[in-house]
Amino acid sequence: MAGKMVDRARRRLSMNPLVVLARKAKRRLAPRPPAGEVRDRVVVTLAPEGPPRGWALVSYIIDPFLLEPDEPLPSRHTHYWESLQIARTFVDLGYAVDVISWRNTDFTPQKDYAFFVDVRHNLERIGPLLNPGCVKIFHSDTAHMLFHNAAESRRLLELQQRRGVTLRPRRFEMPNLAIEHADHAIIKGNDFTLSTYRYAGKPLHPIWGTPVAHYPWQDDKDFDACRRNFLFLSSGGMVHKGLDLVLEAFAAMPAYHLTVCGPVDREKSFEEAFRRELYQTPNIHTHGWVDVDGPEFMEIARRCVGLVYPSCSEGQSGGVITCLHAGLIPIISVESGVDVRDDFGVLLKTCSLGEIRAAVERVAALPAETLRAMARTSWEVARAGYTRELFAANFRAAISSISSG
Repeated sequence: MAGKMVDRARRRLSMNPLVVLARKAKRRLAPRPPAGEVRDRVVVTLAPEGPPRGWALVSYIIDPFLLEPDEPLPSRHTHYWESLQIARTFVDLGYAVDVISWRNTDFTPQKDYAFFVDVRHNLERIGPLLNPGCVKIFHSDTAHMLFHNAAESRRLLELQQRRGVTLRPRRFEMPNLAIEHADHAIIKGNDFTLSTYRYAGKPLHPIWGTPVAHYPWQDDKDFDACRRNFLFLSSGGMVHKGLDLVLEAFAAMPAYHLTVCGPVDREKSFEEAFRRELYQTPNIHTHGWVDVDGPEFMEIARRCVGLVYPSCSEGQSGGVITCLHAGLIPIISVESGVDVRDDFGVLLKTCSLGEIRAAVERVAALPAETLRAMARTSWEVARAGYTRELFAANFRAAISSISSG
């Protein structure tokens, strides 16, 4: 099974228009390992059209490099496209690129690299093995992991004190020393995100995130009809993302409606603790996971005026960026990593239940034309700043700046 998967990966790579060269992955595993472990040890090699000016090593998401030629990128997360674009940037700059999974704990460098980009633990492991002169870059897609874990712990403790229930952390990760082992860091996020890394004294290059889909402006949206309808959209880690706070806030505001989009059913302990709010509260509508690249999400966005998202820690929330592109008015925490101005949203400073309720009530009470103008500004801000084109340009500019420095 493992051999067949590697062969299939090679066939996919040979047909991918980005890939000029692919080499066979070396297996250093026990016989017949699970397919996922094999994938995490595949090495994908990309080459520019002419003789390469050098080599780069990228440690990020390997999956997009193993797709069939006509297979679309997954819409579950923005990091699939971003990983692909990071490698493409180096190819466009004339470098040959080796791509490995960030979970690859087996890879040992066998050549000299001009650049090494990593998102988690491989900087600490591989960095000391690299040739002198290799520029080591930490590409961060989260706030610092110590802040991230501590923030979730605080939310879990606050939940325990409010409701007498103890839930396990869902977003904890082992803290890494990537920033300590890097020469530079490219940080996806805003000044909040960068602030969690400044202690290390390394050059920080900010970059803004991308959506998984773009949406047209809904000119016929009825803002009088939807002014009291709000959306919560997230991936896993419901307490980390603040769903417990949003549910409690809306349960106390029966005149306002909340649609919950996220994999709540995968967190059974959270689902049980909030069963009344999720399934037995008339103004709360639990939808579950939704494909944001599909028509169902657009219909949900049409019925809602804004997003409520009091996350405790992000790099830069892809869900928030997606909702900006959908023309929703953001009511979000500072820690969401997305800049919000008063003319198109509300920035929550404490994420208390009172602050969330007050923000929802304030937005819902605005005139319909004001809501339309705020939603339009939200949409325009997204299209001007949070796009794949801008990510590609900014990442390339960061690499050029690092090279010239």
